Amino acid sequence: MAGNNSYTIVEYFGGDDGYRCGYCKNDKGNFSHGMWSHSMTVQDYQDLIDRGWRRSGKYVYKPIMKKTCCPQYTIRCHALNFQPSKSHKKILKKMSKYISKGDLPAAQEDGEPMDSVCEDAGPREPTKVCQSDLKVVASADIKDEIPNRSAAEEVQKNSVGSTAGSSENSQNDSASVSEGGTDAKAPNPGLGADPSRPPSRKAKDLRKERRLQKDQKRQHGAGVLPPKPAHTNQPKTLEEFINESLEDSSSDRLEVRLVRSNPPSPQFKASFDASYQVYKLYQMAIHKDPPDKPSESQFRRFLCDSPLEAEHSPDGPEMGYGSFHQQYWLDGRIVAVGVIDILPTCVSSVYLYYHPDFTSLSLGSYSALREIAFTRKLQKQSTKLCYYYLGFYVHSCPKMRYKGQYRPADLLCPESYTWVSVEQCIPLLNNSRYARLNQDPDAGTSHKSGVKVNMWRQEGNCERDWVGYT
Repeated sequence: MAGNNSYTIVEYFGGDDGYRCGYCKNDKGNFSHGMWSHSMTVQDYQDLIDRGWRRSGKYVYKPIMKKTCCPQYTIRCHALNFQPSKSHKKILKKMSKYISKGDLPAAQEDGEPMDSVCEDAGPREPTKVCQSDLKVVASADIKDEIPNRSAAEEVQKNSVGSTAGSSENSQNDSASVSEGGTDAKAPNPGLGADPSRPPSRKAKDLRKERRLQKDQKRQHGAGVLPPKPAHTNQPKTLEEFINESLEDSSSDRLEVRLVRSNPPSPQFKASFDASYQVYKLYQMAIHKDPPDKPSESQFRRFLCDSPLEAEHSPDGPEMGYGSFHQQYWLDGRIVAVGVIDILPTCVSSVYLYYHPDFTSLSLGSYSALREIAFTRKLQKQSTKLCYYYLGFYVHSCPKMRYKGQYRPADLLCPESYTWVSVEQCIPLLNNSRYARLNQDPDAGTSHKSGVKVNMWRQEGNCERDWVGYT
């Protein structure tokens, strides 16, 4: 896949010093191995994340699982077999309602998974800048990003008016049924219902039948055939739920654009300022940063810079491998950005930030569903690219357990480096923060030599065995 001249160039920094944990707030409880990657092939990074490593910008790190206060387990979802749960469908329908009618929920509903994660949950870089590898949310300029309020209010007024009209019609229907019954000849006492009359029916059933007849007449008049009954035994796919929220009749238009961030494509450069403003305002609104803290250099270093080399393969996806931004555009403005890596066997979620006024839309969960659908699309172009990596699963932090809801899913065993289903792991993690997830003592013996990659360091060309870092 990579050319003969492609190498992984890193500087290893060790993992002896503890730093603040973003999950339990322990000042010195978080420990991880770390290295600065000047460049890295996508295959090398695929091998590393399958050994428990993750990247934050160009800084690549791995939690020391037995030592750190909140063990972080690599989690992946089987994208091809994923079926949205009831809560996932609820989020997709909520987005559909907003796009079609402009109805923005007032607040986050109870029971929704956390979209934002604990601040400072990631490693401490050599520059002493604490950054997170996990998905978080960010904000943009509310004055420019908010949909037209007057239009949304007008939709709501029309909805209220139509509801009142329906209620009035229902009362009239009920009245007509009752009046019709008074004209009928009463049955002889003691003889029961009049056999010459049709059996009585509920007013609600009569109204449903009238509405159905009106709809059929309207459709036939417009030359449209009545829809065929849906197959109830076949559940809707994730893509069908997503497409329902993107109908042509929508009042607001949502578009997802994929732009390469490294090396930056022309589309990425053209939208850089707008994307940065979204990130900056999020940091101020959600993490309470002062205006000068979320600097442009921090944004570039954390979310734009990547060590991954852009690579293409005849059997790979059309856009190639490497680091990208998925930009969510609503009516021509960026409202959210998902940072992702496209690797040989997976789409790896790095980060997410979005406008705080849209928090009630659960954009963290919505973007994850869109990224799963994106993985399934890429799999049609590259058959081995079939997993969606959600970063780290932290069972000891209840707010981070929502990642286990994207099933079927596996956690990476920190000792055997084999994958174990989430269902099997949860009982073990309920008993202990750290656990060998694969209970077979012989599992993973073929990996004891570690993952080997050819890399350059400042001292010269060498071969490094990653077992020394695990």
